[in-house]
Amino acid sequence: MFRRVGVALAALLVLSPAVASAAPALPATITLPAGFRPEGVAIGSAPVAFFGSLANGDIYRVDLKTGAGRVISEGPGTSSVGLKLDGRGRLYVSGGAAGDARVVDTRTGAVLESHQLATGTTFINDVALVGGSAWFTDSNNPVLYRLTCGTVTNVPITGDFVYAEGMNANGIAPTPDGRGLLVVQSNTGKLFRVGFDGVSRQVALDYILTNGDGLLLSGRTLYVVQNRFNMVAVLQLDRRGTSASLVRTVTDPRFDVPTTMASFGNRLYLPNARFTTTPTPTTEYTAVAIPKP
Repeated sequence: MFRRVGVALAALLVLSPAVASAAPALPATITLPAGFRPEGVAIGSAPVAFFGSLANGDIYRVDLKTGAGRVISEGPGTSSVGLKLDGRGRLYVSGGAAGDARVVDTRTGAVLESHQLATGTTFINDVALVGGSAWFTDSNNPVLYRLTCGTVTNVPITGDFVYAEGMNANGIAPTPDGRGLLVVQSNTGKLFRVGFDGVSRQVALDYILTNGDGLLLSGRTLYVVQNRFNMVAVLQLDRRGTSASLVRTVTDPRFDVPTTMASFGNRLYLPNARFTTTPTPTTEYTAVAIPKP
């Protein structure tokens, strides 16, 4: 009898989660291809991240469990900047100075849609998925581009948001109530709530978001990357996104001009664009993970 009890206890210990080996930790630093020049990142529900290249527009897929990656979609030879992933495996890509945007199937790498949003002096910088549409910012022109079911609509920005010299509209995210957009102006450090009609109002904020770049909304918390400051500002918003207060700022010794971020689990993943380093075909690039503040 005692032998049977002992065998049963031993089996229970083997199967018990309390004594099971802990799952290996996800890598905190991810090596990207040399010369890649990352800018945007997008992550869905699976532990897989997608990075876009400023050098040639390639889309690079990384397994967050191993850090291994590969190019899944070759770029058009122009930049891929801001990225957003929807729930159907479609990646929305901002085209920077080329003035375009495209939609990539992350399973096959095929380009499903391609749209010329603007010509001339333009920089299609970031994209947010809100209310069934993809909204793209233009850092050189006071207009948002709304892509809905294959159709693009230009939405001029009016109200408080006044464009000035330098990098204007950059990161974009939904308001907590989903009824508007939050857009950061990099050159002034101001944050704006922009309605779907383009009317903008400056968000009441006790902090200046100089060098503000990518935005990430989580509930009423807004994370803002301040790229050349090597810092992430954590803001608390009201429900409509009309006022905000600074909770804290976060930095990390591995930051090297991060541009934006995406979330997976309890981590934020940030690509290091290294804008203060002269890019070459052999320049090394990484993305880093930090605990979500």
